[in-house]
Amino acid sequence: MPTTDLHYLGLIEVGQQIQASKLSPVEVTKAMLGRIEQLDGKLKSYAHVMGEAALADAAAAEKEIASGKIKGPLHGVPIAVKDLCWAKGAPAAHGMTIHSDFRPNEDATVVARLKDAGAIILGKLQQTEGAYADHHPKIDPPKNPWNADLWSGASSSGSGVATAAGLCFGSLGTDTGGSIRFPSAANGITGLKPTWGRVSRYGAFELAATLDHIGPMARNAADCGAMLAAIAGQDPKDTTSVPLPVPDYLAGLTGDLRGVSIGVDRRWTSEGTDEAAGKVLSDGLRVAADLGAKIKEITFPDPKAVIEDWFPLCGIEVAVAHEETYPARKDEYGPALAGLLDLGRAQSGMDYQKIVLRREAFRGAVRLLFETVDLIAVPAQAFAAPTLAKMAALGEDPSLITGLLRFTCPFDMTGSPTVTLPGGFASNGGPVAFQFVGRHFDEASLVRAGDAFQRVTDWHKRHPAI
Repeated sequence: MPTTDLHYLGLIEVGQQIQASKLSPVEVTKAMLGRIEQLDGKLKSYAHVMGEAALADAAAAEKEIASGKIKGPLHGVPIAVKDLCWAKGAPAAHGMTIHSDFRPNEDATVVARLKDAGAIILGKLQQTEGAYADHHPKIDPPKNPWNADLWSGASSSGSGVATAAGLCFGSLGTDTGGSIRFPSAANGITGLKPTWGRVSRYGAFELAATLDHIGPMARNAADCGAMLAAIAGQDPKDTTSVPLPVPDYLAGLTGDLRGVSIGVDRRWTSEGTDEAAGKVLSDGLRVAADLGAKIKEITFPDPKAVIEDWFPLCGIEVAVAHEETYPARKDEYGPALAGLLDLGRAQSGMDYQKIVLRREAFRGAVRLLFETVDLIAVPAQAFAAPTLAKMAALGEDPSLITGLLRFTCPFDMTGSPTVTLPGGFASNGGPVAFQFVGRHFDEASLVRAGDAFQRVTDWHKRHPAI
């Protein structure tokens, strides 16, 4: 197969050809670096390309594979990571100008584990400032490859754009309020947000410590499962990582959903949701039923309070993460992140404790709900494929903020795992997605459900014309 035809293959698919010595990891890496050079001047998805290191690692992988040493499905496959993940010796600016000269002397645990799995790291992907809402005013935001007038998602914008545009076979993103799910939906790719504690956060800049999740973004759910298997598991460098065994996420992919119960709150998921987002969710549930799932009506606990609480809680945790540089270097911050920091610093201890109590009560109510269903289906967001113009008005229209976070931040407040699946297109041509949400540490069911859906649909195989 000519390397010019490779860039939209799935991660597992290209890996199988590499590991069977039908493709050279060096040639595939060269092809991807060439595509980045050709296209990313316009798309702006990479903050830093690690070409020399990638080619050296690809050459090492080629020798290992030739000797019969296969490390797994990622061996020899070029991927990329969000800029906030440290890679030894490479810039890690975190989407900020303050950290533009920072070069860590070690890898983040997730980066080290990807390398141990034989993956080739092409580079660091652009993100919003501090992994919050907006890109720093001095940074060019990544462009949505489907339409440059559409939002590319936040904060893992570069991860969404690069994966959708065929500039890597998979990527890492992070999610604090929706930042794996937003760019996955916006760019028509699949994103898996693991349970909080499933993946080590060591060597990744914080946004908000108890809300941050690191997870894979790729062509399809199986590819995400392969990446999660590589990065998940307890890490002594991050004592919040949970000492549970990591399943083989690819082992239970039966192609059907018999015996799986999926809950849906029709009122909550339809109220204030636009036609495109609603249709994609309905279509997804219909496919799931055809695959054998039992669709059950549920009443989801009212998330209004935790959505409102997300902002001050996030602000408090961000203020702790940035206390060495904010407010001392406030003039180097963009307005969105500075505003969140000011909000957090204004909270009292009483305010914080009330938020903690409401969060724990909500988390308990959601946990109880999972005693009656295996998965919950929700839209990715209330309005589909937003334009940049619409998102520019976010700060002036509280209903837009609520609609954006309505189906994402509640599951960061609970720490629940989710998979985001492309399921259609809006009238403006932008991709639209929906989510399955799972029990804590049951990412295997999410990979199974996503894979079954994607075996009988082709939304994840649609690609932008670049």
